[in-house]
Amino acid sequence: MSAHPDRRDPAPKVAAHHRHGAGLERIPYPIDVRTVTVAAREYVTPRMLRLTLGGAGLDGVHTYEADDHVKIVFPDDDGTLRAPVPDDRLMLDWPRPMPTTREYTIRHYDAAERRLDLDLVLHDGGLAATWATTVPLGAPVVVAGPPGAKAFPRSRPHYVFAVDATGLPAVSRWLDESPLDVSADIVVETAHEDEHAYPLAHRDGVRVTRLIRRPHESALAGAVWALDVPAGTFLFAAGEADDIKPLRSWASSRQDASITGYWKRGVAGFDD
Repeated sequence: MSAHPDRRDPAPKVAAHHRHGAGLERIPYPIDVRTVTVAAREYVTPRMLRLTLGGAGLDGVHTYEADDHVKIVFPDDDGTLRAPVPDDRLMLDWPRPMPTTREYTIRHYDAAERRLDLDLVLHDGGLAATWATTVPLGAPVVVAGPPGAKAFPRSRPHYVFAVDATGLPAVSRWLDESPLDVSADIVVETAHEDEHAYPLAHRDGVRVTRLIRRPHESALAGAVWALDVPAGTFLFAAGEADDIKPLRSWASSRQDASITGYWKRGVAGFDD
């Protein structure tokens, strides 16, 4: 079975949905597996590392939505790399058992410069954190994806973003790419004060509320429900699965919200 034409060239469909779409729409991309190199490493905050990937392997990347993501594919303990293989549907066949992967939001992609930035939250002792902080510059990396967009319109009267540190790259990219007259509330809850140093572009009409998470209790959902927002507001929520769970009732049809658990406490490699 060959690929659907929309998967081969998704850019027009995503752009049309940004302009005229009514709600959330999943738009598939042609998925590829790429070998790239580690071009640079920079601490954006003491707990957030920006890993810049580069090289000709980035040619032809499709990414048009703020929370598009890729998977980094890690070798097995014996050094064997079992990467997925693209098929004729422009999807991926993954080996079994699944290799170890971790999923990261694309903060920025520059096709001309062949550079792709991933901002990684560093968890002490985590596989990805250990790798990201020690991998040599110039080392090869295998990445898969992005698989597609959870596209939402850019014409709503107001937006609410409810995120923890893992959702900040998506919010930051959205601020870079959204219309200049956008109206939004951004509610950010982090575990540590220094995580609020993550840079968000200043925009007229955008209000940022920063919270520090209390032990064993998140205030994120409550702060969002307390906002006074106009009818037609679109909600984007991303972060720890249980912390954002109370927001899933924002729209029973899910047409007025994009809500994704990026991770779950105590679960490695969580996939919502």
